[in-house]
Amino acid sequence: MAFMDLDDDLPRRADNPLAQLIRQDLGPLSLAELEARIAALEGEIARIRSKIESVVNHKATAEALFKR
Repeated sequence: MAFMDLDDDLPRRADNPLAQLIRQDLGPLSLAELEARIAALEGEIARIRSKIESVVNHKATAEALFKR
């Protein structure tokens, strides 16, 4: 079974912020910095999930409207 490289899902542009974030060396970061990073990423995950929910609801509303 072939395993997928984690980089396969990353955007291809080298200047993409997500790609840069994932490749950042965590070694030099302190415990407090790592915890702050987790908190920031958890906040971003919540923001993304909210956006996904909004998009799904908008799509469902549009589909319901046009099925009439």
